[in-house]
Amino acid sequence: MFLPRHFEPSSETSVRRREACAGFTLIEALVALAIVAICLSAIGSLMATNFQAPSRLQHRLELAETLRAIETGLPDRATLTPGTLSGEMYGHEWLVEILPWPEQAADPANPIPWIPQAVAVTAQSPSGATLRIETIRLRQRPSP
Repeated sequence: MFLPRHFEPSSETSVRRREACAGFTLIEALVALAIVAICLSAIGSLMATNFQAPSRLQHRLELAETLRAIETGLPDRATLTPGTLSGEMYGHEWLVEILPWPEQAADPANPIPWIPQAVAVTAQSPSGATLRIETIRLRQRPSP
């Protein structure tokens, strides 16, 4: 069939059509931007967590050092009596509870020379974090 010249597809118009169809639509660009934003926010939250972890560890270590200092400053065995002690050290509030250990069955003919005492040391930071150490101290039984 014979078509007039103006109806024949020329190579120039087919190139223009391909150029008009090339590229991204607005929706495709918005979807790509949304995916990039989600990835960046995930990376940002991961980085924020990594920056907070050392400071939390530092606060925990400060509490542990305060507890060690308090435990070191406790009275010696001979004067350690049941009761509570409290105070503040390095900006941390602390509490020491000294409780008698439940008596164990012992041979009355052979008394045990030591009296165990339960000692619980608790420290609280200004932010509200607490750390507690529970231990046992032995106190010499008074001679009859």
